[in-house]
Amino acid sequence: MFPNSSNLGRPPFPSKYQLQSNLFNIIPVHIPPTLLSYQRTIVPPLNVRTAVGNPAAIPTITSAATLQPMTYGNVSPVSMSGALASFQGRKRQSEEDTSYTVKRQRIDSQKSDTTVFNQAVPLQEEHRRSFPGPILIQSASFLSRGSPALAGCVPPLGDTLFPDPTEARLSLAKDELSQQVLELFQACRQQASDLNRKELCRTELQREIQLIFPQSRLYLVGSSLNGFGTRSSDGDLCLVVKEEPVNQKTEARRILSLVHKLFSTKLCNYIERPQLIRAKVPIVKFRDKVRQFDLNVNNVVGIRNTFLLRTYAFIENRVRPLVLVIKKWASFHEINDASRGTLNSYSLVLMVLHYLQTLPEPILPSLQKNYPECFDPTMQLHLVHQAPCSIPPYISKNESSLGDLLIGFFKYYATEFDWTHQMISVREAKAVPRPDGIEWRNKFICVEEPFDGTNTARAVHEKQKFDMIRGEFVQAWRLLRDKKDLKCILPLRADEPKR
Repeated sequence: MFPNSSNLGRPPFPSKYQLQSNLFNIIPVHIPPTLLSYQRTIVPPLNVRTAVGNPAAIPTITSAATLQPMTYGNVSPVSMSGALASFQGRKRQSEEDTSYTVKRQRIDSQKSDTTVFNQAVPLQEEHRRSFPGPILIQSASFLSRGSPALAGCVPPLGDTLFPDPTEARLSLAKDELSQQVLELFQACRQQASDLNRKELCRTELQREIQLIFPQSRLYLVGSSLNGFGTRSSDGDLCLVVKEEPVNQKTEARRILSLVHKLFSTKLCNYIERPQLIRAKVPIVKFRDKVRQFDLNVNNVVGIRNTFLLRTYAFIENRVRPLVLVIKKWASFHEINDASRGTLNSYSLVLMVLHYLQTLPEPILPSLQKNYPECFDPTMQLHLVHQAPCSIPPYISKNESSLGDLLIGFFKYYATEFDWTHQMISVREAKAVPRPDGIEWRNKFICVEEPFDGTNTARAVHEKQKFDMIRGEFVQAWRLLRDKKDLKCILPLRADEPKR
């Protein structure tokens, strides 16, 4: 499949795919790889508050949108010069080499409407590239929803510092349990420096991988970007080699074999312990010098659900603290490891979202129903990150505290949800009858993936493990109901990155 040629294993893209592919024709191969990820796809900033109801304030939308280096919020940009040269034989850039000067913004501040760029590093003229006009027009149309006071709730991708002083904006921590949840969230959530390190690794790896697969793109996905990451969260990477589906049993494994060889040889001074895991979706597991990474090939649904979850994370203030505490609880009680037959983190997040959707007075809606154009499963990958930035906050009449919601979450899955006959569906915002397909038959836990409809909890295939999971829910509910103290189910201590 990969002929011995000067391209060193470049996948054989037939001419018809070259003609049909929009993703790789829009941005030519000769642009430096550091500017090609979706993190660096930019639209002109638009001040929603001045534009809504004032057509004269809306800037003229042209077909030219210059690619420029982007910073994360007000964090100084990761060095993109010497750091991006081939790093064979050198150690990871130390933390002192990168500036992490942080100034947190409120999401509702006047400055948060403007995407932050590093204007001091312009691109060379030959590296500039215009996007077709319809793309920008489509992106601008997303901004028409919502009132000026509500628009722009979900931070743009450039604002991945997650600028929300939650203790100031979340006036729901009036009881001790809610305060404990909030304090644990503040101590454990991912910081800008953590994200910058992951982005630096992604950028450098993309440069090296593109020497083998010139048309590939490397995406940072999962908890690193969806708002639910912690200080110790692994980095998830998706290598997209072409728009067409890739056979995960054959083609993906061959591609990852070449990536594994690259990591084991040329990048051995930067990458530690690379392993090729031949699972249903094969991955290469490795460490940089700080944390674990998982790299898959063409699992593009992971790119789409990253930004769906990111939107849920930011349209309601209570979502992120609740999810983080439940993930910590599940990890502490050893029911958060798919490789050992328990729940993966993605399933846990979907379970929390489902619970918040199904309350008598819902705290979350179905975003896919309310904003189908923003979460179209056929949307081109380089547009996926733009749509959520226009979705306003969800205003719920439910004023339950974080503590009440945490107790209610455990009670719902301990006593109310019908594990035998129901499936969790965030897409439908309700529990639905189990399908009769092989994906769902004889499964103990059924959680629907919002885009491709698969079962994200399929790893729970032993009754013993299911009984253990359900038992932990029951015990947590009873303890919190009686004591209303987070320490009775989870030790409270700051989360440090694993080394």
